[in-house]
Amino acid sequence: MKNTFGSSVSVTIFGESHGTMIGAVLDGLAPGITVDESFIAHQMSLRRSVGTISTARREADNVRIVSGVFNGKTTGTPITFIIENQDAHSKDYGELAYKARPGHADFTALMKYHGFQDFRGGGHFSGRITAGLVAAGAVAISALREKNIHIGTHILSCAGINDRGFADLPADIAALGDKSFAVLDDDIREKMISAINDARQQGDSVGGVLETAVIGLPAGVGEPWFDTLEGMLAHMMFSIPAVKGIEFGAGFALAEKKGSEANDTFFLDAGNVFTRTNNCGGILGGISDGMPVIFRTAVKPTPSIFKEQQTVDMRTMENTSLVIKGRHDPAIIHRARVVADSAAALVLCDQLALRFGTDLIAENRKDD
Repeated sequence: MKNTFGSSVSVTIFGESHGTMIGAVLDGLAPGITVDESFIAHQMSLRRSVGTISTARREADNVRIVSGVFNGKTTGTPITFIIENQDAHSKDYGELAYKARPGHADFTALMKYHGFQDFRGGGHFSGRITAGLVAAGAVAISALREKNIHIGTHILSCAGINDRGFADLPADIAALGDKSFAVLDDDIREKMISAINDARQQGDSVGGVLETAVIGLPAGVGEPWFDTLEGMLAHMMFSIPAVKGIEFGAGFALAEKKGSEANDTFFLDAGNVFTRTNNCGGILGGISDGMPVIFRTAVKPTPSIFKEQQTVDMRTMENTSLVIKGRHDPAIIHRARVVADSAAALVLCDQLALRFGTDLIAENRKDD
């Protein structure tokens, strides 16, 4: 379905940026998984706008779970997350009903939905809709942690400023968990924030690259050909607004290597198979090889900028110009990183269920 991702474990999103509410439905998770509402609130806080480097729209993003959870545990039935919109300024978008904002989905939405789409704040195309993914993803992350599978994402680069790469993966992933601006080198943080603020003062915006690592994923997860693990992760990542590229492991750099340089050689240690390098990013033939899954996603600059831009008035079919009003992010990459974590967790829960069955925590069954 158009707004549903996943086979065994699926997530469905709903709502519009300026509608009454947004949310998600998570279906297929095994019963008995812990649902920690304080952890959900923490994850939502990582997506929330903060300070001058984010939009001035301030949403509480309080998540209501209205089904699928009882006494703090999943029941095995669909989990519905509802998040009310409380700080929408719809009047800011009246002029834009027929003036397509460059870089946005306004024009394509008009072509697809023939003028019936909710254009306010981007409607169903808005990054606001990712709040539902983060709520559902928090439960998926908890489910994976019960299997000792951990996910972490950092801002590898922003506005041309680079963070260090992953080194000690368990320690790095643990350190990222509480950071509202997720970089591994804390000295880089202020430089990136300064660059974002510089863009804001110029009425402009910046983008960057996120790097995600998954540790603890067993070998054998994924499918060859059309449902590869890379393919399913890429499918989900490209569903995040502003993501325009993805690479796994050494990615495009592999094109410049020889086979003798690119191949990850195997070795045995204490009865377990490892590779000495991880150029493939933990995936071979579309299937996990037991090494860390590493991928990077390119996030374009926020398309809502305050500079005058050229566009077309769809009513008069004349060239015109526009200056966007309202409240917009000069960068979204720091907010998008928890979306990347959440999206990856949802994919992995589905892939693990396809590989090992939907009852992922059968050993935790209640006796009564």
